[in-house]
Amino acid sequence: MKKTLTLLFLTMIVFALILSGCGKKAKKGDREIIVAAISEPDSVDVHRTSSMGDANSALYDALMKYDDDGNIVGNLVKEYTVSPDGKEVTFELKEGVEFHSGKPVNAEAVKASFERLMESSPFKTNAGDISKIEVVSEYVFKLTWNEPFAPFFTNSTSNYLSPIDVSVLDSNGEGFEKNPSATGALKLVEIKRGDSLVYEPSDKYDWGPDGPGFDKVTFRFIPDEETRILEFKKGNVDVLGSVPYQYIEELEKEEGVTIVRVPNYVLSYLGWNNKKPIFQDVRVRQAIAMAIDRDSIITNTFRGEAKPVFGPLPPATFGYNEKIEEMARNKYARDLDKAKQLLSEAGWKDTNKDGIVMKDGNPFKVDMWVDNDPANQRAAQIIQSQLREIGIDLSISVKESATIIEQTPQGAHEMLLWSFGWLDADVLNFLLFGDGKSTRLHYEVEEIYSLLEKGAVEMDQEKRLKLYEDAQKLLVEQSPWVPLYVKENITAIRNFEEFEIHPRRNLIIWQNVKVAK
Repeated sequence: MKKTLTLLFLTMIVFALILSGCGKKAKKGDREIIVAAISEPDSVDVHRTSSMGDANSALYDALMKYDDDGNIVGNLVKEYTVSPDGKEVTFELKEGVEFHSGKPVNAEAVKASFERLMESSPFKTNAGDISKIEVVSEYVFKLTWNEPFAPFFTNSTSNYLSPIDVSVLDSNGEGFEKNPSATGALKLVEIKRGDSLVYEPSDKYDWGPDGPGFDKVTFRFIPDEETRILEFKKGNVDVLGSVPYQYIEELEKEEGVTIVRVPNYVLSYLGWNNKKPIFQDVRVRQAIAMAIDRDSIITNTFRGEAKPVFGPLPPATFGYNEKIEEMARNKYARDLDKAKQLLSEAGWKDTNKDGIVMKDGNPFKVDMWVDNDPANQRAAQIIQSQLREIGIDLSISVKESATIIEQTPQGAHEMLLWSFGWLDADVLNFLLFGDGKSTRLHYEVEEIYSLLEKGAVEMDQEKRLKLYEDAQKLLVEQSPWVPLYVKENITAIRNFEEFEIHPRRNLIIWQNVKVAK
C-alpha cells in the first residue's frame, strides 16, 4: 500500500512538473531579446540626452512619421492646418493615446512637454523659434513661430520633439530617469548604469491584433569590438548593430545568422576651406571632383558596404532629387584627362615634370584633416593617391574629432574628410552653406543661401522642394565640396521570424519584430 501511494505521489509530482514546464513556455517573459550596443546613452530623457539611438529612442513615439512612399504624415498627430502666413500650425492629436503612466496624451500634456523642450533641450532648435504654444481644446494645440519654420515637420518625425509625460518630474523638472513615461513601444523597467537598460513592451502601445512579438528587450553596452562579436557568436546576443566591415563575411557564414543592410542617412564628403586662395577657381574645385573614384574607396575601405553619392543630399533626406543626383553623376564621373585639363586652364601645370602641378612657382600642396577612425583614415589614403594622379600633393593630418569641430569654424584647415547627417534639406542651410553658417566649408554665396533661407520658411512642400532643387543645381555647378558616399548600416541578427530597421531613421521598428518560436 505504501509503495503504491509512493508511486502515485511521485507520478503526481512528475505530472505537475511537466505541466509547470509547459506553462512556463507559454508565459510571458520567455521571449527576451538581447541587443549589443557600443555605447550607453548619457540619458534616457529626450530633453537631456546628447544623442538618440536604439537604446533610448524606443521610449518615444514621434508626432509625425514617414509613410511607405516617403511622405510625412501624422503619427501621434491626426491632422494639422497651416495659417496663410505660415507662422501658425494647429495640430489635432489622436484620441485615446496614453503615456506609459496611463495619463492621456492631450493638448495640455504636449504643451507642457514643448515648454520643457524649449526651456532646456540641447536640440530645441529642431522646433524652430516658437513664440507661443496654445491649448485650443482637449486634443488640439497650436504652435506659433516668429518666422515660418518648414523643417518642423521633418524634424518631428524624430524623437527629439516627441512628447514626454511631465507629470513624473519633480519640482525642478527632473527625475525622468527614475520614472520615465512617454508614448513609445517600449517601457523602461530597469537601468544598470555601465551595464544595461531593460525594457518591456508597453501595454499602452497599439501593437495590433497579435500583440508584441517579444516580452523583454535588454540593451547590453559592450564597447570592445571583439567582445561584442564573440558574445554574438556564442549566442549571448540576438542583435548586433554597427557590425565592423571586416566581420561581415565571417558572420554571414554563421548558421542561423542574417545580415540586415539599411543605407545610412549620414553623407561623407571631401571638403575644403573655400576661402583659401588655392580653391578660389571653380575649375580647380571641379578638377578635384573629377579625380575621385568613389567605387574604389567603397571597395577598399568598406568592403563594398556603402553607396556612392554625387549630389548634395543622400537619398534618405527630404529634398533629395534623383534628377540632381544624375546631373552630378554625369558631370563628375571620374575623368583624369578632363581634370588635368581644368587644372591646366586654371594655371596649374607640371612644369618640373615631377608629377606635381605648379602655379607661379608654387606646387599644389595641401593638407587634409581626418579623424581617428581607421576606416576614414584608409579612405583618406585612397583619396591622397587619386589626387596625386592629377598632380596634387596631399598630406594627411589625423586629428581628434573634437579638435576638428572646434578649429574648422576658425578656418584652421585646408581640406577635410568629414560627414553630416540630417533628414531635412535645411541641413544645407543651418550647417553647410547658410549665411554665416558655413563653418566647415566656408562657402557663402548669396544666390545659394538666399534660396536656402527661402526653403526654410516655405510651408508649401512642392514650392519648397523646387527651391532646394535650384540650390542644389548651383552647388553641383560650383563644386564647393565633393559628396562621396553613405555607408550601409549593418546589423547581424538571429532567432527572429520578423525584424525591421527603419529605412530613414535607422532605428529598430519594434512593431515589426517577432522572436522565432
